[in-house]
Formats: sequence, C-alpha cells, structure tokens
Amino acid sequence: MGAGPGDPKLLTLRAAELLGKAGVVVLDTEAHGPLLRHCREGVEVVEGDLQSAVRRAARGEVVVRLCEGDPTLFSSITEEVGACAAAGVDFEIVPGVPSATAVLDYAGIPAASEVPEFRVVDAAQEQDWPVHAACRGTLVIYHGIGDAVAIGKALMAGGKPDTTPVAVTSGGTTTEQYTVVSSLGRLQADLKHAGFTEPALIVVGDAVASRDRLSWFETKPLFGWRVLVPRTKEQSRSLSEQLVSYGAVPEEVPTISVEPPRTPQQMDRAIKGLVTGRYEWVAFTSANAVKAVREKFEEYGLDARAFAGLKVAAVGDATARALVEFGVKPDLLPSGEQSSEGLVAEWPPYDSMLDPINRVLLPRADISTDTLVAGLTELGWECDDVTAYRTVRAAPPPAPIREAIKGGGFDAVLFTSSSTVRNLVGIAGKPHNVTVIAVIGPQTAKTAEEFGLRVDVMAGKPSASALATALAEFGAKQRQAAVAAGDIPRRPSQNRRGARRRGR
Repeated sequence: MGAGPGDPKLLTLRAAELLGKAGVVVLDTEAHGPLLRHCREGVEVVEGDLQSAVRRAARGEVVVRLCEGDPTLFSSITEEVGACAAAGVDFEIVPGVPSATAVLDYAGIPAASEVPEFRVVDAAQEQDWPVHAACRGTLVIYHGIGDAVAIGKALMAGGKPDTTPVAVTSGGTTTEQYTVVSSLGRLQADLKHAGFTEPALIVVGDAVASRDRLSWFETKPLFGWRVLVPRTKEQSRSLSEQLVSYGAVPEEVPTISVEPPRTPQQMDRAIKGLVTGRYEWVAFTSANAVKAVREKFEEYGLDARAFAGLKVAAVGDATARALVEFGVKPDLLPSGEQSSEGLVAEWPPYDSMLDPINRVLLPRADISTDTLVAGLTELGWECDDVTAYRTVRAAPPPAPIREAIKGGGFDAVLFTSSSTVRNLVGIAGKPHNVTVIAVIGPQTAKTAEEFGLRVDVMAGKPSASALATALAEFGAKQRQAAVAAGDIPRRPSQNRRGARRRGR
C-alpha cells in the first residue's frame, strides 16, 4: 500500500479503508506513524519484519505493508510480492500518490505544461545523464540530493544550458517542506548551506519558472510556524484544524483540566429548580457550562425539552454552538463585545409586569468573576450563581516542550483566557521574547502584560476562531514585509540567537 508523499491527508480512500480492517500493519513508524489513526483498536504494529507478516497473512489475517509514495515506483515491492506468492498468500497492490507529482504540485511547479514531456529517474540506480539532458520537458530526480552538484554538471556536459532552472525540495507536502530555486550553473553555490536531506526531489526544466506565480503551500501565512495551543484537548481540536489550514504546526498543551464541582448538590438543586419553574433566564458564559448542564440532564434522564418556557442567554460563538448542538437556540447573544459586560449591556431590566419570575440561573466555573452577577443585580434580577465545573491547573508538559517554550522553539502561543496565561507560566515558564503572543481579548492581554509578556496580536472578537484568523493576518503581513524588502521570510523562532539560518 502506498502511504503517499508525506502529508497524511493524501492517503487514498482505499488505503484508509484497508488500514481500518488490518490486524497487522508493517511500517516505518517515524515516517508513517500518523496513518495509524485509521487503524482499529488493538492493531499490531510491526517495524519491517516482512517474513513474520507473511506468516500472519498465511494464517488468514489482514496484513498491510505501508510503502513510501507509490509502492511500484522505485521500491522493493517485487521482492515482497514474490514472498507473498511463494507462501500462497493473496495480495493486493494499492496505489499511492507519488512524490514525483505531489511534491511538484505543493511546490507550485507544473509537471508538464508547455512541453508535454515528463521524465522521472532514480539517481540511486546507474543513469545515462547525457540521455536525460535531452529531455525537453520536466526531469524529476529521486534520491539524488547527495550527488546533486555532480548530476548538474553531468546534465550540462550532456548539453543542458547552465541557465536551465532547477528546484530542489525536501520534506515535500509536509510543513517541513523547503524549496531552493536555482539553475544548473549556480546549483553548487545555492545548495552549499541549504542542509538538504532525503527525502528530496530535484526538478530540472523550464516549468520551475512557474513557481513564482503558482506557489501556494509554502506561501501560507503561518507556513511552518510551530504554534502552542494551551487549552484542553476537547477545546483545542477545532482551533488546531484551523491553524493547520494556515500552514501552522499546532501543539496542544493542556494547561487546564475541567473537573466536576466538589459539592455537586448545588448543581442538583439548580437542575431541579430549572425543571420546576424557579428561573426566568439561564445564562451560559462558556461551552464547558453547557456541557456540565447537559451531563446533569442526561444523569436525570432529561433533554433539551426541559428548557421549554425558559429564556436562554449565551456569550460567545462556541457557547452558542454548544447550545444549538444540545437542541437549544439562545434567545440573547451580545451583538457587540462577546463578554459578560457585553451581555449585561443588552440584558433587559426586570419588569414585574412582564416577567413573572425575577430569578436567573448562572452555571459557571468556580473561578468566574462577579461582573455578570453585579450587572444583573443592578438591573433588578436575582441570581443563583452555581458552580457547574472546576478548572484546575494541568500537570506540567514534558521537558522538551518546557524547554521549547522558554528557549524560543515556538513561533507563537495562543492565549484564550487569563487562566491559560497564569497556568502556562505556572507549569512551563514564560515564553521566549521572540515568540509571538496572541490573546483573545483585553482582559487576557492585561494578564499577559502583568506576567511581563509583550502582546503582539489581539482577536477582533473574543473567539478562538477569530484569534487564529488574527494570527494568520499577522503572519501574512510579516511575510509580505519581508518579500517587499527583498528578504527571505523567516519564522519568529528563526530570529532567536543560535537558530538555524535556513530561510523558508
């Protein structure tokens, strides 16, 4: 089975289907470990022991052998298939997306455009370079990075002009992708400090010139940025997916653990009051509060119908989405600032002629501020401020993560609340001063500054999605400024002392 060129999302549907059925998977876990997410629980992972895998298949088990790129392109599949045939094992060859086309697509180089000739060769095998020099279209060379300069000279000796464009790409289709554009005559000078390693592709031909207008992957606003996301796993999933779409490499480091309240009786009484008509309003200030109430409902065999006759308010897009998923449409959302203050600004004052009940239920975290309670009380409402869940500091992350935070290994960190600032600094230390600090709103910015952090980015509105968008806009401006100045765009982490100087 072909694993594709590097990006796990380029795996074919057939390959994903068979991985889900496999009892044994033979692969290089360092290269293809992320693909194991398609496997069922309990699958056995084997590192390269083909003979054992063949014996298992002979006993009727489904065995998958993952190969880089496409399994029939410059690989040892013939020998492996021969072992299966000798053992009487049925086999299937599942094509994979080949690097020869995928890496070019990701580098912005058309495989065959004006001249419809496309030639792929393996430098690990003996080649007649003068013959390949006659290729009028695009020449793609596998396994040639160690001999790139010698290959360039051989192609020129075979008649290729020294001005022939060349591109060398390593880490293709991944966020480690790095491309150097040169020419046959300048190849030695341009590759001298590039630090290329396999897997890499060398592309020779006029199609390389199209990269200036077709490059889309390496020009993403946060391409290659290592971004720290200090939230709970549940909260960070959609945020991480958005960051990936901007080219970033998110790393989720939980700083907060959400736990039930120490005294659940308070929530029990609140749910009973909600069902028996004690409240006129219920106000949710977080998706965690919605989750806590929903779990209590399920515990008592209730569902969203228990909200019938109640008015529901919510702060923030994530909270509103959590309510809608529960089956509850909020009656009140702040139209401006998505905060407790914004909600109070639009909350109607209590009117005994219109409101038969003057009580509001506020299921919140144990560390919530009194802003909402004070504001509603001033409007004439009585509030039951109930602890629906506790937020406690998570355990410190592994030592390499802590060192990267303090040493400038991260390009940016996203703070979605004041507590994420306090807890991250508490469990891992202060981010390095080259790290871009992005915050969700003014209160979080104030907390960050109290800890001596320079705030670089603030979301246009207090939502995690808006925060990721604001960081992408910041990254795009940084990239544009570098290009306008004639410089190679650099990630923030590359600006720290001792960082590798290779540009992106």
